[in-house]
Amino acid sequence: MKHAKARIFALILVLSLFIPISADEGMWLFNMAPIDILKAKYNFEMTPDWMKHIQLASVRFGGASGSFVSPDGLVLTNHHVGRGAVQNLSTKDRDLMKTGFYAKTRAEELKCAGMELMVLQDIVDATFQVAGAEKPGMTAAQAAEARDKIIAALEKQSSEQTGLRCTVVNLYSGSMYHLYKYKIYTDVRLVFAVENAIAFFGGDPDNFTYPRYDLDVSLFRIYENDRPLKSDHYLKWNTTGLKEGELVFASGHPGSTGRLLTYAQLEFLRDVSYPFTIANYERRRKLLKEFGEKGPEYARIAQGPLFGIENSLKATIGYQSGLLDQNLMDKKAKDEEALRASIRQNPEMENEFGKTWDEIAEAEKKYASFFKPYSFFERGTGFTTSYFNTARSLVRLAMEKDKPNDQRLREYRDASLPSLTRRLTTPLPIYDDLEIFNLTDSLIQLQKQLGSYQEVKWLMSGKLAENIAKELISGTKLKDADVRKKYLEGGLDAIYMSDDPMIKLALLVDPISRGLRKKYEQEVDSVEAKNGALIARALFKLKGTSIPPDATSTLRLSFGAVKSYVENTKKIPFFTTFQGLYEKSAKFGNQPPYELPPSFINKKAAVKLGTPLNFISTCDSIGGNSGSPVINRKGEFSGVLFDGNIQSLPARFVYSDDQNRSVMVHCQGIIEALLKVYEAKPLVDELLGKPPAKPAAK
Repeated sequence: MKHAKARIFALILVLSLFIPISADEGMWLFNMAPIDILKAKYNFEMTPDWMKHIQLASVRFGGASGSFVSPDGLVLTNHHVGRGAVQNLSTKDRDLMKTGFYAKTRAEELKCAGMELMVLQDIVDATFQVAGAEKPGMTAAQAAEARDKIIAALEKQSSEQTGLRCTVVNLYSGSMYHLYKYKIYTDVRLVFAVENAIAFFGGDPDNFTYPRYDLDVSLFRIYENDRPLKSDHYLKWNTTGLKEGELVFASGHPGSTGRLLTYAQLEFLRDVSYPFTIANYERRRKLLKEFGEKGPEYARIAQGPLFGIENSLKATIGYQSGLLDQNLMDKKAKDEEALRASIRQNPEMENEFGKTWDEIAEAEKKYASFFKPYSFFERGTGFTTSYFNTARSLVRLAMEKDKPNDQRLREYRDASLPSLTRRLTTPLPIYDDLEIFNLTDSLIQLQKQLGSYQEVKWLMSGKLAENIAKELISGTKLKDADVRKKYLEGGLDAIYMSDDPMIKLALLVDPISRGLRKKYEQEVDSVEAKNGALIARALFKLKGTSIPPDATSTLRLSFGAVKSYVENTKKIPFFTTFQGLYEKSAKFGNQPPYELPPSFINKKAAVKLGTPLNFISTCDSIGGNSGSPVINRKGEFSGVLFDGNIQSLPARFVYSDDQNRSVMVHCQGIIEALLKVYEAKPLVDELLGKPPAKPAAK
């Protein structure tokens, strides 16, 4: 033990030479907050009560974020975060994406089928139990299997004891494991949504840019026992505005970053993963645009998927731009090699850590050799239709549910079953024309890339991809929620005896998909976890809480200043106004994507044009932070994060606050629009904590 500590300490001394961290960098764990950094730079005293309040006021929207903004369960997020619910509530004759929506009374609030919101209740350090499962001499795959059994047991036991959804989160590449406990809410109702034209003003051309002029907000209400949820943990509204240099926080659920990845892992993303992903997105974007051009209803149906594709494409291109920056990659290589050279000078350290980078590099080479089949089969890239996703879930659930909990695929363990079952039994709109269109394209790519695979030969059988897609979509009965329930009740016998073509397809490709998944877990994921943990543990011991772990879609807190920046010698102001919104629309003739909805045109005279609409800060963020509340020192709601500028995208790997900015909707802009454009005074009163107006006397 003494020698091991000495080796770690020596490694830490080496690491300290090469691992700087910018002061505003970091998506911090709520149970490991950057208290000292905030005190030193911003003279802010962060208390446990302040942190707990923000934690309980923060809401997880699937892969995004939101927050409670009233004691009656009112939750604010981005319009683009809630757009799936808005789209599902829309019809050909009532397009809420176009018209927006406002429930003037609670009786008018619309139930959002299938929506599930989560609030983090507690975090428990489970590192001792999980890491303790590893034994000397275990291979990477054996260690991963041992950890997985402990994780399954912890999640099951904690869920049963608390009634909460409990999940173990891997932090610092396996150096630390925390058990997160969530309260789940499934009765969620739409209260307010702006028109898509103002939520996404500027469209894809302005996405990931700044200055911006978007009112990207929507409001939902959580109900419990058919009554609005009562909670003391909500964010009071900031009524005094924001100043340049002011400290703000963003509380949200950032998806993933790669700042602790090795050079070989970055090379894999740059040379294999990102090119494949970008090509896929570019092709699908072109096809979805063609689909939308068939008519107004086709355009309405394609709007949501097209937004998602364009947003993901632009983000991935931005991430790739960082990896194509030779200066960035050279610095990464230089720092890594300097660290390894220092380790080689100490035989004991070389024995302990010397093979770490080489083993990861070898794993990345192996991954590259089967990345495409893994993507097409196990990740479902070859079968792009919601029907296949449903069929695979039904098939695998039937296969997994009778196994011991710790031997199941992770997404089918007991802790995940309530959510999965709810999703499989909730009726949602599905548009077969779009399903056929998407499936046709993915089958064409499957045949083009993996035509020699026997499963592909069986599936295609010399037929055209479009004809196969039509047969599969027209033949399946999985659109019917009652049919899905019968499969759930019938179990494996019902699956094996099914004549549904989509179930048959899921059964056909399941063996090869599972094989590829196992290959990935044993040859890539477990190797990255084992060796990444060696590097990450040293980093953690070096900096303590001053080096945050990479993002993992779990609740994090970032901080920064409201701050302008300079681009091409021009100062970019820290906020924009309604005046700028109207001017930009006029500049482009009020034509898409700069077309204002009628509500904004008709109410222009009532709007105070100098009111801030959007603003920026140095808060560290990434995809998943959309909808994050922006909070001032007092813990007040000051805005909602909805984007980053183009300079923020390479920060997935390397953070700098020179020009990197998160973009938010300003709290004053939200109130101004609600009052002057939408005449939603009761909603404003609720946000500002004013008592509801008394009914007029008869």
